[in-house]
Amino acid sequence: MINKQALIDRFISYVTIYTESDPASDTTPSTERQWDLARKLAKELEEMGMSDVSIDDKAYVMATLPSNVSHKVPAIGFVSHFDTTPDFTGKDVKPQLIENYDGEDIILNAEKNIVLSPSYFEDLRQYKGQTLITTDGTTLLGADDKAGITEIMEAMQYLIAHPEIKHGDLRVGFTPDEEIGRGAHHFDVKKFNAEWAYTMDGSQIGELEYENFNAAGAVVSIEGKIVHPGYAKGKMVNSMYIATDFINSLPRLETPEHTQDREGFFHLYSINGSVDATQLEYIIRDHDKGHFEARKEMMQKLAAELNNKLGKEVIKVAIKDQYFNMREKVELVMHIVDIAEDAMKALDIKPLIKPIRGGTDGSQLSFMGLPCPNIFAGGHNFHGRYEYVPVESMIKATEVIVKIAELTALRYK
Repeated sequence: MINKQALIDRFISYVTIYTESDPASDTTPSTERQWDLARKLAKELEEMGMSDVSIDDKAYVMATLPSNVSHKVPAIGFVSHFDTTPDFTGKDVKPQLIENYDGEDIILNAEKNIVLSPSYFEDLRQYKGQTLITTDGTTLLGADDKAGITEIMEAMQYLIAHPEIKHGDLRVGFTPDEEIGRGAHHFDVKKFNAEWAYTMDGSQIGELEYENFNAAGAVVSIEGKIVHPGYAKGKMVNSMYIATDFINSLPRLETPEHTQDREGFFHLYSINGSVDATQLEYIIRDHDKGHFEARKEMMQKLAAELNNKLGKEVIKVAIKDQYFNMREKVELVMHIVDIAEDAMKALDIKPLIKPIRGGTDGSQLSFMGLPCPNIFAGGHNFHGRYEYVPVESMIKATEVIVKIAELTALRYK
């Protein structure tokens, strides 16, 4: 039985440490404050009796729980990140504990009239009677992904205390900067030395994911010509009007607010414009590799067509791939998904196998030689003031880690 209070105390001790990452930084970790939690985790791993505990010069934390069986079992890993998103402040987090949730509105902050309501966030209703941890409405919570870290730590603690549960070598890894897309950039797969791993970075209970978007970023640069508006006839070229033509020429319904499941999109997330020059920043996403390549080609073709219409090259499109669909790598070793699914079923958890409409460290790690599906950590409404996590979901995620370790050892007996 996982100790509920110990899990709550551990989680709160993590989320109250400020670890927001910074995309404008060129260091790893991107912020000095991430070291605070990295060092705490390394110390705790040592104190609980883990082996080979290390923290490198970029704040990656690794450790091993050695095998307690005599037969050969593949080493497997569990990975989570300790940074929080810069999308919303993670400074001075003040968690609130809601015991025996009654299914009604939760007042996060009476003074600011901030309410977490099941009338808007319908998933809340499934947690009636459970213990929820919420924000106070002024910060995010940090369950993404400090819930995952908590679950890995509690699972290792439980296995150490229960040597009757047989398992092979278990690796744990905690990373910086996942929220800004760099969590796996300096992950030493060779040092980690696992045949496969699982990121504990999903959302609601039961989630099991092994496919994600193919992803690219695009910068569209448009050159105009500024002259005095009183004497502009036949001379001025307003780059913002050209930008409008470009924007409106892309499929309007293939945007995030109109797509779901495996449907891809173009997402315009930034415009910086003047008459003389305008820059558009897009992200391009699609689960299907062929459709992904077609989206990139569409943007280049559109630029060429508009340039031809204008009679000169005023639009340039620079596209950079960011990550790819890990399904391509995980499908080669589908037994690692089967083990996770079997672990959930053994714990009476209904597996929710679906594609991720985003990316995780597991995507990059899979292409680095460490196949890495994603498992639920329990949280909801990430990246904002309405974030919450049911404690019972965290307990179940911890049990899933323990069960995966046990089933892997049994599979290879």
